[in-house]
Amino acid sequence: MRAVKWLSAIGVVAVLIAALVFFGNFFSKNSSSVSNSNSGKTTTTATKSSSKKGIQITEKNNNSSYQTVIKNGRYLTSKARGVSATQQNNTYDQVSFENGLQDFAKEHFSTSKYIFQEGQYLTTDTANNWLDRKSDSNPTGLNPVDNGKTDSSRNPIYLQTIEEQDFMTKEGSNLKLNGIVLGLAMNTQDVYQKEQYGASYTQDINSADRIQKGKEMANEIIQRYRKMSGIGNDIPIYVAMYAQSKDDSLAGGNFYSWNVSKSGNTLGNWTDINDQTVVLPMQTGTGDEKSVATKLNTSFTNFSDNIQSFFPNLSSVTGQASYEGNNLKGLIVDVSTQFYSATEIESFANYIAQSAPNYLPKGVPVKIKIEASTGMQAYLIQGANDSKYKVTILGSY
Repeated sequence: MRAVKWLSAIGVVAVLIAALVFFGNFFSKNSSSVSNSNSGKTTTTATKSSSKKGIQITEKNNNSSYQTVIKNGRYLTSKARGVSATQQNNTYDQVSFENGLQDFAKEHFSTSKYIFQEGQYLTTDTANNWLDRKSDSNPTGLNPVDNGKTDSSRNPIYLQTIEEQDFMTKEGSNLKLNGIVLGLAMNTQDVYQKEQYGASYTQDINSADRIQKGKEMANEIIQRYRKMSGIGNDIPIYVAMYAQSKDDSLAGGNFYSWNVSKSGNTLGNWTDINDQTVVLPMQTGTGDEKSVATKLNTSFTNFSDNIQSFFPNLSSVTGQASYEGNNLKGLIVDVSTQFYSATEIESFANYIAQSAPNYLPKGVPVKIKIEASTGMQAYLIQGANDSKYKVTILGSY
């Protein structure tokens, strides 16, 4: 507390004393929320700490996003953030996995009713143990025992990562856990070494084996979650299965099935998810001409030709189109440039904002990233309900 100089005026002293009494009562009456992991709720306790202490809920930017949880003035991050069985070399996978899992969650937990909280039950140590191979020293490992083979008969790493998302409701000043969504990312190809620091080899994983192993792991994970403090037997736990793309793919993977444990240790019937990601421009002569994205590919190619003729300093223009069945869900466009001038970048971004609506789809989210070897320089976003692109130039004022 700041030091207060002694004032000789009795009236001023009286005012200061009254103020101290007032603020003392004010702080004693105010309280903040603190998490109680044993009950799954957030309880309210009296405190003299600042307003940044305890649990707060963010405001919503739009109806399609969740309110999120802030703890002690900071965003509440996942306890098992970034944990994976092996090093992930395909950056597209992480984006597709996280975005797709959030889209899946919105189908089961409304953004108008539920509050999103990063996973708080699966810890880093537990995730590392689960994603490791089963062994005498690690009996909780979900991936199979190392059989010592170094050819196609080896036991591959099936499960790459586990993502937990918690969904809460507010009851007065409390937060209560109402459901959990788990994403299980399964490898379609395992990259391994026959000796430490040696060459890398790849082992393709049979689709039927991957699906069967995923179901077995999902059942085991549900049983383990039910034993975690604060979850209990009646919290619905959804499981969404994701097939990772190969390391050299220019697109992320896709979700292929889901299930739910409404109570107890068992899962219901599995439901297929007909999702796919298409890389643009498509390669002719490879069967892509039968793709659901044939029409989009034509307009995307015209878009690419247009901006490349206007700005010759482009290295490449590629896209990832996400589909649910035959319906386009979203598009991400990557534009690689060799610009050095800030005015070039700004002019180019503004030109794209003007020309993109003539070629790229409307009614779905579209994100255009403009990148150079030094990193991202600008990005443009069109929401599903937007008619224009919002342009952001990085590093500008």
